[in-house]
Amino acid sequence: MDGRQAVYGRNPLGIADWGAMAGPAGAVPRSRHMLAAAETLGGDGRLGEGMACIPGGIGWPGTIGLEGGVYRRLIRLGEKRGSAVGKTKRGKGTKWMVVADGKGRPLGAHLASATPAEVKLAPEALANVRVPRSGRGRPRQRMERLIADRAYDSDPFRDVLAKHGIELICPHRINRVKEATQDGRPLRRYKRRWKIERLNAWFGNFRRLTIRHERLLVTYRGFFHLACIMIVLRYL
Repeated sequence: MDGRQAVYGRNPLGIADWGAMAGPAGAVPRSRHMLAAAETLGGDGRLGEGMACIPGGIGWPGTIGLEGGVYRRLIRLGEKRGSAVGKTKRGKGTKWMVVADGKGRPLGAHLASATPAEVKLAPEALANVRVPRSGRGRPRQRMERLIADRAYDSDPFRDVLAKHGIELICPHRINRVKEATQDGRPLRRYKRRWKIERLNAWFGNFRRLTIRHERLLVTYRGFFHLACIMIVLRYL
């Protein structure tokens, strides 16, 4: 110890300390310490048989209950889903089908999956229009003309509106093969379509609508109608 002290720079142990360091280790109970079964593992490669001798056994602890460990949070394992949520080129979402008047106020709305085309969802949005009359009578559901973008250029859709006395004003598609059904005179009203685009921008100001957190469509529709009420109240 004196020779190693000069090399390593360590303090030697005195004779009085040898008894505390050189004593035999106490026995470790097998039932309370898992390492007590290490002597049964052996070196012959039979590790599984040795591990099976450990008291209590080993294995997968099982499913951990996360639902009870997180306060006021419900963790659902698996794929997230919701009603009226469809896939598009930009991801998943819900379409807003809104009908507005000449001042940009919402008259009727319909929420549906984003997968179908707008022209297929337009009749349901028009059916939700209810405009009260100044006097007695049922609310009005039909307008004289409907201004829309190129996505609504469909001859069957024009025929359905024509049966109800509604004129569809929208430019034809670029790849249209059939003969044009309207000239440039009705299309002069198309310049007023910016009002519906402004209405969509107003809806985008409500963060509760831009990102849908609700699983049920009825809950999301309630927030959408609340946004319509707030927009209409601005004109009062």
